[in-house]
Amino acid sequence: MRAILTWHSLDSSGSPISVPPDEFRRQVEWLAHSKIPVVTIERLLELSDETDAAALSFDDGFANFSREALPVLAAHGFPCTMFVVTGHIGKDNRWGGREEPGIPVLPLLDWEELGRLREQGVSLAAHTATHPHLPGCDAPRLAAEVVRSADVLASTLGRVPDGFAYPYGEVSADVERVVAATYRWACTTEFRALECHDAPHRLPRLDAWYLRAPARRAGWGSRRFRTWIWSRRQGRRARSWLRGAVRR
Repeated sequence: MRAILTWHSLDSSGSPISVPPDEFRRQVEWLAHSKIPVVTIERLLELSDETDAAALSFDDGFANFSREALPVLAAHGFPCTMFVVTGHIGKDNRWGGREEPGIPVLPLLDWEELGRLREQGVSLAAHTATHPHLPGCDAPRLAAEVVRSADVLASTLGRVPDGFAYPYGEVSADVERVVAATYRWACTTEFRALECHDAPHRLPRLDAWYLRAPARRAGWGSRRFRTWIWSRRQGRRARSWLRGAVRR
């Protein structure tokens, strides 16, 4: 089974975007001890569905990554990709100046720190300029969010990013077209493993928040593991539909 695992913040607040640092260490140790190969997203996309492998990703660029994640990953030689919000670098995660209920306000990495991470092998990719709900953006705003974030990363860090992650996992046909014109691949938050027929700009991921219990991590790729992923995905779809209905 191939899958992209994703985290946001490593902190002990108990929020839906937070995994405690000690739990993160246990998750990484599980990967190491289970001998599941950890590869880059680019390499993962080249492998067959029969291959057991994982790629690691982090959304938003929280400052606690440097303290809590990097030493653990480096100890095991694991690569990872970080999706950063270019308009908030060095600031915090109050997207659009608003706090979200139940989500802690936390500092984000600055440009100097991101440069050091890149030198240490962390792949940096784009997560828009201001973290909006992309399907609700008009054409000029959509282009600014998607294209501008790539331009800023390229001009500041010297490399055009290959990848993109949709804020909140939200993507429409129009959004996908704009993203596909700028990036080689893009990640959603659809909760499932990779499959050979997946479109490169609608890649699914497994949120590691749901893998905190050791029993949930057991049996990677087994029928039982895949059945649990399926049931969890149905629940997430239902909640997403309800949130969309409320916004409408």
